[in-house]
Amino acid sequence: MHIVDQMGRSLTFDHTPVRIVSLVPSQTELLVDLGLQSSLVGITKFCVHPVTLRNEVSVVGGTKQVHFDKVKALQPDIILCNKEENTEEMVRILQDIATVHLSDVKTLQDAHNLIIQFGTIFNVTQRATTITTRIKEEQERFRESITKPINTRKVGYFIWKEPLMVVGDDTFIHHLIVELGFINAFKNNEGRYPTVTEEDLKDLDYVFLSSEPFPFSEKHIEDFQKNTTAQVILVDGEFFSWYGSRLIKAFPYFASLCRDLKL
Repeated sequence: MHIVDQMGRSLTFDHTPVRIVSLVPSQTELLVDLGLQSSLVGITKFCVHPVTLRNEVSVVGGTKQVHFDKVKALQPDIILCNKEENTEEMVRILQDIATVHLSDVKTLQDAHNLIIQFGTIFNVTQRATTITTRIKEEQERFRESITKPINTRKVGYFIWKEPLMVVGDDTFIHHLIVELGFINAFKNNEGRYPTVTEEDLKDLDYVFLSSEPFPFSEKHIEDFQKNTTAQVILVDGEFFSWYGSRLIKAFPYFASLCRDLKL
């Protein structure tokens, strides 16, 4: 089997991989939903869905730092990485242990392509097709649920507090913000995750405080509200940044979010 991953790297398999190390939380959840939980031999400490998984599968570290000796001892057939989640140095070292598949997801189409490619690699094409079909169905239901045009509303999506960091262009979160019908107020700022100031909050219609990677909570809303007339709300970062099977649940969440905003 010959596969070209999302970074254009050519991968060849002489059999279906049966021992999988996944270093990307959203991809780990996807593998479980593809029926491949029994093939997972290694995951990260951030692979929290399903909640019992870390008690059942070896934890080899985080997404930025792994214990290479632990990975090697697991004798994986394939190691799943992501351009943004994992480091280039990690990938370079892991390639000496097993075949590394590298994903790069910036759009919903990228997400669909990855799911279908996993279906091919792991011989679960029907389940992969079912998942992508369900995502598209939920996306269509979301579109039908929006009653007002909202593509004039400017959103700042905050991912860090000190310094203040937001989501810029060329990211999966940016793509979803646009897909939901909002304008990413910081799409033209330099960098994918630019740093901003409190002054930049003034012209926003909405401030989205993400639950990850910085754990914004209710106590932060008042602090932000002092510097803006925008509506400040907490949002579930997993629904905005996890690009696997979680997207099935994401679009109903987005519909509920827009209802709460009276859109």
